[in-house]
Amino acid sequence: MKSKVEIYPMKDTLVQKSDKEKLTNHKGMVFWMFGLSGSGKSTLARALERKLYNDGVFCKVLDGDNIRSGISNNLDFGIEGRDENNRRVAEVSKLFIENGTVVICSLISPMIEIRENAKDIIGSENFREVYINTSFEECARRDTKGLYKKALSGEIQYFTGYTAPFQEPTDPFLVIDTENETIDDCLELLYDQVKKEIKL
Repeated sequence: MKSKVEIYPMKDTLVQKSDKEKLTNHKGMVFWMFGLSGSGKSTLARALERKLYNDGVFCKVLDGDNIRSGISNNLDFGIEGRDENNRRVAEVSKLFIENGTVVICSLISPMIEIRENAKDIIGSENFREVYINTSFEECARRDTKGLYKKALSGEIQYFTGYTAPFQEPTDPFLVIDTENETIDDCLELLYDQVKKEIKL
């Protein structure tokens, strides 16, 4: 007896990323913002999210606060812990952009290999490196979380830019200088470039 249930090929039933982008009226992309602690990554990420939201853009910020308190709450801040944290963020970001969302990642991501791995997971066509270029000395002067004081006194053994390496990018999509430019000017530069990339 012939079944009354018709089985359709998977490829004919999946809603594609391009379909979701027609719904949102913009491309789903990841903007991977990285730099030293205190460089201004999270400040810029959240300000960018607000401006894009005001434009009707579906966007999500992924940073240390919402990642380390949830999906990465079992990881430490050593080399392996950082690598795994960045991998998880990349995988989550990939899920978001498949839904047509703009993802703004705010992570230290100190090593080139970490960022390359994230790009491989997400796909180079959907991944943009944004380097928040601020010197160790300036970040230490700001010391927004009191971490530099602890690092310099030896309380923190593994601290990026001091006792642990930070590798600058070779060919980033964008470099933001929060040391010599105002936060408003940095935001406008970032916002203008993001709008072009997501076809807003």
